[in-house]
Amino acid sequence: MRIAVAADHAGFPLKARIIGEIEKLGYEALDLGGDGTNPLDDYPDYARAVAEAIVAGRADRAVLVCGSGAGVSVAANKFRGIRAATCHDSFSARQCVGDDDVNVLCIGARVVGPELAIDLVRDYVNARFSGLERHRRRLEKIAGFEAEFGKR
Repeated sequence: MRIAVAADHAGFPLKARIIGEIEKLGYEALDLGGDGTNPLDDYPDYARAVAEAIVAGRADRAVLVCGSGAGVSVAANKFRGIRAATCHDSFSARQCVGDDDVNVLCIGARVVGPELAIDLVRDYVNARFSGLERHRRRLEKIAGFEAEFGKR
């Protein structure tokens, strides 16, 4: 599995540790940027980069990091086929994949510490979609929203 990783200026300090953990777990990490703490590194740019990587098939999943996790989640969810969730606890990091087939984990670097962030990444990348009928049905409804409301 290829996992794209990107972070704005607030999330940048966690990015290298996240990439290291992904590789330690035996997955391929695709670094899509954020290369410092310059406040001009805006989170929508990194959300777009990971969304485009997933849509194009260059990545299977992604991890996005900003200050709160909310900004990157909002931006990433604007793209068709992207299901991004902000998670700050292990249950949500596993459940969002198991039930909702989330393909972008969003983390707030100002909300969680580095050790918890690594736990969240580990839980997320090791989780698998359950494929249960009720969850597939719900995802089909969400895809219908995307088609109806013109999400790109």
